[in-house]
Amino acid sequence: MTTNEKQTKSKDRVREHGEVFTAEREVNAMLDLVKCETERIDSRFLEPACGNGNFLIKILERKLDVVDKAYKRSQWDWEIHAMVAVSSLYGVELLPDNVAECVSRLFDYFKQRYKARYKAKTSHIYLENVLYLLKKNIVCGDALTLLQADGKPIIFSEWGFSGSKVIRRDFTMSNLLKSSEKQAKPTLFDLQPEEKLPVPVRQYPAVNYLEIKNYA
Repeated sequence: MTTNEKQTKSKDRVREHGEVFTAEREVNAMLDLVKCETERIDSRFLEPACGNGNFLIKILERKLDVVDKAYKRSQWDWEIHAMVAVSSLYGVELLPDNVAECVSRLFDYFKQRYKARYKAKTSHIYLENVLYLLKKNIVCGDALTLLQADGKPIIFSEWGFSGSKVIRRDFTMSNLLKSSEKQAKPTLFDLQPEEKLPVPVRQYPAVNYLEIKNYA
């Protein structure tokens, strides 16, 4: 079971932050409403109050099931497409301990799936890059103010994959939402390739998928 069944951590947290985690049955029922998207490896999901990851981990589970079926014959293909799946998950969470727990849960689950499939052939360098992606995509901040815990704007990275190469482009959440309002639809999270994104605040050179962790 990948979803945390405990729905509260303490009465104080419920009172101060309204923190109540969604149960697994409700998570699956809600994800079934967009079942086709949860089974698209590259379909992007943003959870603006991700807690410790109950929704994101179930989406990752569904995406990895698709990767297992489609790319089981080649470890290289599996690694690339599993990394695409990870890169498509985004979260914002107000409480730092939940952010750390969310990243840890997602990474531990991914590592478990990866090692179960490839055993002695697993790559520590590959896993380090997966962890880097998760740490970049799960942000400690407030989705209402669009600011990180340090007061800086929330920034999300778009990870573009072409074979073994990856290109990273950073966008502020505020610009993504402004662009979304103009287009009457989300931007970074469900744009087709030919549609235009807002101007990135930074673009990085292409690197090998095993060198993503070397980005600044």
